[in-house]
Amino acid sequence: MKIGVYYVESNNADTVNINQYNRDLVSDLAERTGYDIDFVGLEDVKNRDMLLVFIGGGGTEGMFKAVLDRLPQPVFLLTTGKNNSLAASMEILSYLVQNNIKGEIIHGSNEKMAHRIQTLAAVFAAKKKISSMRLGCVGKPSDWLISSDVDREESKKRNGIEIVDIPMDEFFAEIAKKEYTPNEYTDRIKAFNWHPEDTELCCQIYGALKRLVEKYRLDGVTVRCFDLLGPVRGTGCLALAVLNAEGVYAGCEGDMPALISMAVIGELTGKPAFMANPSRIESDNGTMIFAHCTLPLNMPEKIELMTHFESGLGVAFRGTIPTGPVTVFKTSGLMDRYFVKTAELKENLTETNLCRTQIRISMPEEDMNYFLTRSIGNHHIIVTGDYEELVREFYRWL
Repeated sequence: MKIGVYYVESNNADTVNINQYNRDLVSDLAERTGYDIDFVGLEDVKNRDMLLVFIGGGGTEGMFKAVLDRLPQPVFLLTTGKNNSLAASMEILSYLVQNNIKGEIIHGSNEKMAHRIQTLAAVFAAKKKISSMRLGCVGKPSDWLISSDVDREESKKRNGIEIVDIPMDEFFAEIAKKEYTPNEYTDRIKAFNWHPEDTELCCQIYGALKRLVEKYRLDGVTVRCFDLLGPVRGTGCLALAVLNAEGVYAGCEGDMPALISMAVIGELTGKPAFMANPSRIESDNGTMIFAHCTLPLNMPEKIELMTHFESGLGVAFRGTIPTGPVTVFKTSGLMDRYFVKTAELKENLTETNLCRTQIRISMPEEDMNYFLTRSIGNHHIIVTGDYEELVREFYRWL
């Protein structure tokens, strides 16, 4: 992450000392954040991942206005408690609001400002990556996902996400090659020596999907996986588990909004993401059950190999996810609606009538009402840790 600082210098008295103080502040912020933060001229303001406009003091409002059309938006005003820097920034922010330009004043202790810069940097790094993503859809969404398709042209236009459609026949042709490159995850699974023929077939399905990801230069992929059950007599659970662990967002059932949700929360947090069904709401005790047959292999503390729940075929996973805070998230396909809430993972379950990985989380009842009144589709995404505010910050600047 490279952060530029465009300096609007004040002409107030004691300019030499003020300028030195301001430059020292930028150096300190670079050290605290761990980012490459440097001063840039107007010709370079758009050649950084993020720009801060440092208002060096009072009397700079007109100078800022003169260069505003050359600055990227939104506008982040870096200020100090000296030389009327804050006062000038407030006047500038008022002007931005009047002209429907998003902006914010970054002010406070060095520690507080560094934390704010880190948050914004995470948001804009994710925003930049997502805006150039290529996400693949192998086959169409499963027939029961009647609200989970995405307008391809609108996705590219609004959010920069290119959706690549890949026929199931091409996937079947790749599976027929019976090839895959072993890695630490396939070796780990095969070491269980659990139904070796089924495991080998599911590794071949992984190889087929991995080749499609490489061929189409995909950042993520979702698969109409239930279509594998008849012709192949195998499942995609292992393939998705391994791809996710390798850093390729991989989802089930051709659910593109769920895949986009995985990409958003994954880029924001750097955490593996569990795509799961809300299976049961226990409003009397403020808990919910989420379950699915696959999850990133780098997410659980331990795994147990099982068959796919609905079919009894292939290789699926019962994973034990660490208890503690988790973030539940979902966005619509065009990213114009979202839900996010921090919850508490209370326990991992082993019920026989649900998909293989099962978790019980606690959540306030008013938040669980979302699932019954305005839910964004079926599948939701879960990551470990509390990232609710970070997600809200992302949508604030979207």
